[in-house]
Amino acid sequence: MSLHVIVEADGGSRGNPGPAGYGAVVFEAATGQVLAERFDSVGVATNNVAEYSGLIAGLTAAGELGATEVDVRMDSKLVVEQMSGRWRIKNPGLRPLAATAAGLVDTFDTVRFSWIPREKNKAADALANKAMDGERSVSPIAAAPAPAPVETPRSWAPPSMAAATRMILVRHGETELTAEKRYSGRGDVPLSAHGQEQAEAAARRVAALAPGLAAVITSPLARCAATAAEIARAAGDVPVLVEPGFIECDFGDWEGKSFAEVRENWPEEMRRWLDSTAVAPPGGESFKAVAKRIRGARAAVLAAHEGATIAVVSHVSPIKLLLQDALAASDAFLHRLYLEPAGISIVDSWPDGNVAVRTVNDTAHLA
Repeated sequence: MSLHVIVEADGGSRGNPGPAGYGAVVFEAATGQVLAERFDSVGVATNNVAEYSGLIAGLTAAGELGATEVDVRMDSKLVVEQMSGRWRIKNPGLRPLAATAAGLVDTFDTVRFSWIPREKNKAADALANKAMDGERSVSPIAAAPAPAPVETPRSWAPPSMAAATRMILVRHGETELTAEKRYSGRGDVPLSAHGQEQAEAAARRVAALAPGLAAVITSPLARCAATAAEIARAAGDVPVLVEPGFIECDFGDWEGKSFAEVRENWPEEMRRWLDSTAVAPPGGESFKAVAKRIRGARAAVLAAHEGATIAVVSHVSPIKLLLQDALAASDAFLHRLYLEPAGISIVDSWPDGNVAVRTVNDTAHLA
């Protein structure tokens, strides 16, 4: 059953930065009935942080209601334009909030953003002011926790490592299809002899990078499972956990084909696929769909291993999408980044949403 809702959200700060709060109202689109309200303080923050916090709260409430189609209306031109992809997010303090909002957007079938003048956003504005006055919302749906205030970094010094969860992202070793540069998605091909050597080298590298490795998380496919087993062994027989969400993209009819073969036989389909992450190969899966499940898998893994160092063994598409989110990069990033078999990337994540990319496609261990 589909549910179409309207989310009106706002945020404000008395001082910019100063005491800040957000408000969000969810209406049923067909009737205008108020389905949920959210408002809360975000501590000392800027207007923009508060506005993004309102958006996140509104989208969270819409998701809890089971909405499938969402119209977001805000009087923040900046948030609307950035979430619509027309403006770059220049402020690094807003990028984690924008990434969180983007992850929520991908959980719905359809989300549209539109700007409205402040006088037409009175309900959300009133709730934001209540929050700044120290009140908190009470709703029949459990209120989502307020996003932690995110301040623009004042120096180049890295954040504290104390509470970071470190993900060491490892692409599986080479297979025969990898060596022949053919699309390799859900086909369960094993490592080649050279790929096994690469997996062993990557395992030694991970063990040296992470003496206290807590676990190895792997895609269910054999090429990843074999790579993960080598890492677990080198790290002292740490647990290996299978996470289906980290499986490769389903390339459908293109499975096992080379780029040249696909370009020759599916020229128009390839053009559309390269132009949009919402387009899937014939019989396959779009990068947008992959991103949705990858974000869910990432959230589950971070929650289960908070503050620990873990290795995640996966494939080209999932690792690219994880790095794209971490770097708040555009979709063009997916076609410009090259990941070697058994290459290693490292991403640190903090509970407040901050992210630091430490390494991308390290292959020194393969030399």
